[in-house]
Amino acid sequence: MDVSFFTMPIHPVDKPLHKCLREDREAFLLADELGYAEGYCGEHTTDLAENVTSTVAFVASLAYGTKNIKLGTGTVNLPNSHPAAVASQIAMLDHMLEGRLIFGISPGGLMSDAEIFGNLNADRNAMFLECINMILELWKGEAPYDLKGEFWELTTRNTMIPDIGQGIVIKPYQDPHPLIVGTAVAPFSKGVTAMAARGWEPISANFLLPKWVASHWPKYAEGCELGGRKADPANWRVAKSIFVAEDEETARRYATDPNGPYVSYYRSILTKMRFGGRLGLFKEDQNMDDDEVTLDYVCDRLITYGTPQSVTDQILAFREEIGDFGQLVYAGHDWVDVDLGRNSMILMAEKVLPAINDAI
Repeated sequence: MDVSFFTMPIHPVDKPLHKCLREDREAFLLADELGYAEGYCGEHTTDLAENVTSTVAFVASLAYGTKNIKLGTGTVNLPNSHPAAVASQIAMLDHMLEGRLIFGISPGGLMSDAEIFGNLNADRNAMFLECINMILELWKGEAPYDLKGEFWELTTRNTMIPDIGQGIVIKPYQDPHPLIVGTAVAPFSKGVTAMAARGWEPISANFLLPKWVASHWPKYAEGCELGGRKADPANWRVAKSIFVAEDEETARRYATDPNGPYVSYYRSILTKMRFGGRLGLFKEDQNMDDDEVTLDYVCDRLITYGTPQSVTDQILAFREEIGDFGQLVYAGHDWVDVDLGRNSMILMAEKVLPAINDAI
């Protein structure tokens, strides 16, 4: 098993943005030093807590400061974008990273982003599919492209000057393109099947109950069969909110503090899911009353914390529940306490991961 890193991120709304961005960047640099395999960052336009507004720009800031870690957009919200802009920016970023880029995509889940971009009531899944298909066509095809869809039309026919390169979209460093991944945020996700059928890989979200995470593997295997490839657990990425400390009391105090980064994270997620009518993600039984889905209920089930040995045991038990997977994605949270935040990542890489691999 490998360990990777992902952050949405979610910060206190009153924390200075420059400090948030600097700490987020430091977390990725630390992950690279510690041997984390991959690192992903989200993007949102209209959220003071989830305050990275461009995953491409953020990842670009890490391109020449990291050495080994593969960096991923986590994710580019395609309905809020233009396929030509995404294709050219991702291709450039792939060249900056010389092939260390992973292209994470999604329809986007933040409703205020959808509203400000004017697609709140649109079929965003259809927009998502048209956008990624056009991106792939731009990379595969040649100018002037002449792509027509329901939402976009792309051509450079009237303005291209091939001799000097005008009218031509650059292609990625990786041939034919970077690995494509998508987040899986729903039980029994049909999106996982569709992604796997196209050769893309899923990341199961860290705000899904274990029983719903487990539902992703058969959907992934189904998609791989449709795509004519073997379903390999090594390709399944599973995110978890984890805090590791030297002693149990420190771990318990930091991870369960009502004003701490972990509880605050799930307070924000729970509020958004309740507002959007998506509390089913948190329900062990779909017949549960919504009022039973409390913050304590969610945190008790989704935050993994303790000493290195305790966290190792919990992750091994989680693996027994959901099945084998190849990459544990450590979810980054705000560094309320910088030393504890950094040390948790260090203990995860140096103590927990080796112990897990010795046991499996």
